[in-house]
Amino acid sequence: MKKRTTLLGILSAISLSCSSQQATKSIFSSKPDNSDKTIIATYLNSISESDLKSHLYTIASDEMQGRNTGEEGQKKAGKYIIKHYENNGIIFPIGTTSYYQPIPASYFQKAFSPRLGNSENIWAFIEGSEKPHEIVVVSAHYDHVGMKNGEIYNGADDDASGTVALMEIAKAFQKAKNEGHGPKRSILFLHVTGEEHGLHGSRYYSENPLFPLKNTIADVNIDMIGRRDDNHVGSNNYVYIIGSDYLSSDLFNLVEKANSDFVNLKLDYKYNDKQDPNRFYYRSDHYNFAKHNIPSVFLFNGTHADYHLPTDDPEKIEYDALAKRTKLAFGIVWDLANRDKKPIVDKI
Repeated sequence: MKKRTTLLGILSAISLSCSSQQATKSIFSSKPDNSDKTIIATYLNSISESDLKSHLYTIASDEMQGRNTGEEGQKKAGKYIIKHYENNGIIFPIGTTSYYQPIPASYFQKAFSPRLGNSENIWAFIEGSEKPHEIVVVSAHYDHVGMKNGEIYNGADDDASGTVALMEIAKAFQKAKNEGHGPKRSILFLHVTGEEHGLHGSRYYSENPLFPLKNTIADVNIDMIGRRDDNHVGSNNYVYIIGSDYLSSDLFNLVEKANSDFVNLKLDYKYNDKQDPNRFYYRSDHYNFAKHNIPSVFLFNGTHADYHLPTDDPEKIEYDALAKRTKLAFGIVWDLANRDKKPIVDKI
């Protein structure tokens, strides 16, 4: 009896050991569930009004001299943006040697345009865990119009608001990656230059892409998300959505879902009409992706009394609205970076 008991004990111990090893293997080999709304909300809600405000007061300060393309103030703003990425462990893209994509002054020259200096797009990168060669681009322009007649055009809404949104979205994604919930696809955070003078920076990237455009599954473009316009005097709980359904039904649906799941803004499609005389669809950097049949969406708060005036200052930004719209953009990018299939282009 004792011998049998000992043998059974040995067999039992071996069985328990194997079960334990299998359980351990299962725990460490399982993939993170990036579709869990609780997980998404954790990182989405790490985006704060206070951090956005702190960055915006710097990016749109007088020290940056209106961030005109190629001038000293814009270059100072660029260094500040890069320092943020370095401080948060967010790398420049694989295959490059710095956070800069240089653009020569000659590229900006067009008839009747001001002469501009050498400038740079700025890029940061989070590599995907499962489909690293598929790229989601998140874009915003960090230039503005500089100084005129001794007055500084700070461009707090246009587009310091989009600039700081990118910075904080990237930080939230890096936090997720550090904690085991990195995106399945790679994300390129692209701060483009020269937008105010003709969408130059995004056009340059589209003509000299770091990653093949065929591998870019979508562009989420953020240009002016810190104020309200005259159509929404009573509430800032809205954002204009432009272009989401122009190329892809999938992109339209996921924008709607990200909003209903996490922020519940009023999605206003007033300027989504291709016949709208403002032609906003053609006036921001997403267009240089969309024209290559890359599904693109433009988040926008509309114009206001301070648009392109020296009075577009940081104290006029509505930081609660800026935070909610930034969170919506984060939710859209999260879905694009983690969904099983890339958005289908079904509306060419």
